[in-house]
Amino acid sequence: MAGWIDSHAHLEVFARKGELDPVLERAREAGVERVVTIGTRPGDWELYRRIAAERSSFVAFTAGLHPCDVDEGWEETVRALGKFLDGGAVPAAVGETGLDRFHLPKDQNAARAAFERQEAAFRAHIDLAARRELPLVVHSRGAFADCVQMLDASGFDWSRVVFHCFADGPEEIRELNSRGGRASFTGIITYKSAEKVREAVRAQGPDLLMLETDAPYLAPVPHRGKRNEPAFVRHTAACAAEVLGIDEARLAGITSANAKRFYGLED
Repeated sequence: MAGWIDSHAHLEVFARKGELDPVLERAREAGVERVVTIGTRPGDWELYRRIAAERSSFVAFTAGLHPCDVDEGWEETVRALGKFLDGGAVPAAVGETGLDRFHLPKDQNAARAAFERQEAAFRAHIDLAARRELPLVVHSRGAFADCVQMLDASGFDWSRVVFHCFADGPEEIRELNSRGGRASFTGIITYKSAEKVREAVRAQGPDLLMLETDAPYLAPVPHRGKRNEPAFVRHTAACAAEVLGIDEARLAGITSANAKRFYGLED
């Protein structure tokens, strides 16, 4: 049986606590064959590059600035990202980047200014990914239409776009798929209240599907409420297989191939 790929995790918290090796070992024991660790700010880019270099057969990395970390100095940070992309090992993708309305300030003027910064930073990330011919990992929370509109306007290759931690419904995922984009799914699909997200899994089907943990967040049932880790992707996978009516072994092969193709990972 092919192994699972956790296509989106944040290994920084485990590395900072000296827990990375046991966490990755538990992932291997759970049938995970690769983890993609996602950069969200300058403090983790070099760490992830080093982790991926030391564990090149098991860990790949990306680099980006999370929309919730876009502050007034974002332009300097994105310039630093461009320099980082030009030096040393090349990441598997640009991101996580995108738009987030959920965490905006309550003051309307402050919220407007913050969202405008997010839009400008997202546009800069899209340009970086296009110029360096890298895929794009998109964070969209409460801003699906805004993200789609910006990507449409940019002319970026939709086949190289993944909306991670997809929490919208089937109509939205059909919009992505019709353009050539895809979504990846977390443990949210195991939650009783998330029927619309399971409908989105069905609507997309297996051919574009990627699975992720978003560890250390969003642990799936039966670990909901606990710290998530890459080993738990198997629970999300089991739920996805049931939703799609596909044997787990077959789904492992399909989703692993999808993630390898999207991120350009070598076997």
